[in-house]
Amino acid sequence: MKIGFIGAGRMGFTLGKHLTEQKEHEVVGFYSKTLASAKEAAEFTDTKYYEDLEKLVFDADALFLTVPDGQIAEMAKMLDPMMLSTNDKILCHTSGALSSQVFSGMHNQIFGYSIHPIYAVNSKLTSYEGFRDCFITLEGRPEYLPMWEKLFVSLGHKVKIIAASDKVKYHSSAVFASNLVVGLYQAACELLMECGFEHEEAECALSTLFLNNAKNIVTYGTKDALTGPVQRCDIETVKKHLMVLEGDKLTSYQAISKILAELAKSKALEQNQRGNTGEEEIRKAYEKLKKML
Repeated sequence: MKIGFIGAGRMGFTLGKHLTEQKEHEVVGFYSKTLASAKEAAEFTDTKYYEDLEKLVFDADALFLTVPDGQIAEMAKMLDPMMLSTNDKILCHTSGALSSQVFSGMHNQIFGYSIHPIYAVNSKLTSYEGFRDCFITLEGRPEYLPMWEKLFVSLGHKVKIIAASDKVKYHSSAVFASNLVVGLYQAACELLMECGFEHEEAECALSTLFLNNAKNIVTYGTKDALTGPVQRCDIETVKKHLMVLEGDKLTSYQAISKILAELAKSKALEQNQRGNTGEEEIRKAYEKLKKML
């Protein structure tokens, strides 16, 4: 299979470079509305650049649309007439939120796929270095799903096939684990700044705590990584926190702490199998905490 890329941004650079590491299929090159970007991507991946989009469509069996989400449907519409005389052409996008249904208006010979890496691609030139470790989700027509699964497994990835109807909920999960964490960290910095810290001091002060916690989550799982007043069912400390917080920080603290209370209750019940505290007492304590929240 010959693979082409439409779009030469961070994801195009990263995925294109990554796919050149396997030898079963060939990455033929890049097209971009900015010729200089296509040239740069081609040089980075040791492939070709295309000035003519139709030529890339002709040369490639599979096309990755590594363009912003809002441009995917528009690009598919542009490509449709170029593919009327072709058979078994494959179109893929790398959006986390959009499903393969974005290609559903095209003619029947198109096989559409959503191929999404759970990975923060923040650099055109260096993000490929850790890309092999990321989890890949696949969704689309059944005909070529096994081929894509085999390809990414061969590159060292864990792969999960999901349903098109789950794509938005799936993407919200990634936002919780990535983008919203940035918001929580910023809220933590702002609270320290209210205590007299400069922003740089706040980030420095929290960095070791944050990094160790992240390491514990990925090493031991959320349940065993959980510490703090909610984990201990320390109602008095949580009550004091609620008294000094306000606005979005208060509502965020309440909402997330209720999720943590369920996790902590589960952890406490598991530990109780080796102890003497009654199960009913544990359940009542955490229900009291959740009610207060």
